[in-house]
Amino acid sequence: MPTEVSPPGVSVPELEGFLRSEVPGLLDGPLRVELLSGGRSNLTYLLTDGSGRWVLRRPPLGHVLATAHDMDREFRVLTALHPSDVPVPEPIVHAGPGVIGTPFYVMAFTGGEVLREREQLESFGTASATRLAGALVEVLTRLHRTDPATVGLGDLGRPEGYLERQLRRWARQLEASHSRDLPELAALGERLGLRVPDSGAAAIVHGDYRLDNIVVEPDGAGVAGVLDWEMATLGDPLTDLASAVIWWDGMNGLDSPVAAAPGDVPGFPSGEFLVESYARRSGRDLSALPWYLGFAFYKIAAIFEGIHYRTRQGLTVGEGFERLGALVPALVERGHAALDS
Repeated sequence: MPTEVSPPGVSVPELEGFLRSEVPGLLDGPLRVELLSGGRSNLTYLLTDGSGRWVLRRPPLGHVLATAHDMDREFRVLTALHPSDVPVPEPIVHAGPGVIGTPFYVMAFTGGEVLREREQLESFGTASATRLAGALVEVLTRLHRTDPATVGLGDLGRPEGYLERQLRRWARQLEASHSRDLPELAALGERLGLRVPDSGAAAIVHGDYRLDNIVVEPDGAGVAGVLDWEMATLGDPLTDLASAVIWWDGMNGLDSPVAAAPGDVPGFPSGEFLVESYARRSGRDLSALPWYLGFAFYKIAAIFEGIHYRTRQGLTVGEGFERLGALVPALVERGHAALDS
């Protein structure tokens, strides 16, 4: 029998031996591993033995911000939320770097569809697109209503000073990923630091909440599972709302290789629909939302700049990375415009 070829970042023989030892009965046949599309920070792989399917997550190759790709944290959040009314994949097992050279975890495969391509979005009519937008917001409000202590996440983060720490964190990311001078990006960070709003009640924050980080149910009517919890913590929930809005229609016209913008597709409601739905469901004060939108642009620009840095080093796996660096100036401009509003 030919030896299974290992994709970049995973040794199939080592992984198979680990799974057979640590999760007896999981595998019925030889393990096959395939790099999935998407996941432009942590790497995501599909595992199968010919009958069952699972997903493996590991940090990216090469240069990373030390706290940005915490596998233990992501696995812990899935374990805590899986019994709750926030739909997440079932966690299976996690491990340190001794198996494949880096920490990783394995979770159950969630059936449904991840909507990244414009063609997928165009299959939705106006009514179904509006229902999907409502479901996206409903799950976000469920997450923000979840009591951290009740689900065992009371010590996941330090809510006090969360926004200030976020600004420092992404400034460090930019410093560590420096390959070109971007004075307007630095200026955006400085402007944000001068007018940090007072956070309201803290909540479990996803950290990268957007449509293509959820699995849509096979009938397209709801959310089957929320993915990519690598940046989850306790903090200001409006950062999640702003992230969802920016990825929904704040990047219209940029032709992002990460995912199509729903707001670019006829039939989908605008980002304002998300804002109004969240305000109605959560009852939170959204008067400071322009700051959060500016911060969301800043954060995405910092992430893209980090990916640009790794791409120049040849340390990214997948397609489209080489296009992200060119989007950073437009994101910075939109971040300044959000603050000006």
